[in-house]
Amino acid sequence: MKNLVAALVLAGAALFGLTACSAPVAPAAESAMAAGTVVIDVRTPGEYAAGHLEDALNIDVQSSDFDSQVAALPTDGDYVVYCRSGSRSAAAAARLADLGFTSVTDAGAMSAATVSTGLPIVTTP
Repeated sequence: MKNLVAALVLAGAALFGLTACSAPVAPAAESAMAAGTVVIDVRTPGEYAAGHLEDALNIDVQSSDFDSQVAALPTDGDYVVYCRSGSRSAAAAARLADLGFTSVTDAGAMSAATVSTGLPIVTTP
């Protein structure tokens, strides 16, 4: 009986220790974006339709009219660009900087962009 009581006390202490040391549940991920930041998906329209970050603009960096499309945006705004793997977003960020945009963040691949912005991936119906 003495051994049973000791075992129960040890088990309770171990259980309490595990509970007390567990990390608190983290709140839902918060967006790292400032209010008013414009998100730009620089992939093709077909890629965009298959899945993109919620409310992202689609301006294909490889299209011949990329410069004219972004010319409609204020150069002093805050922008986040992303693509499938990060290659086109890097090219787009560099191109935007060349065009005088002062606050452009290259979020890289869409999977990284959804984490850094907190925006969900949606599809176009």
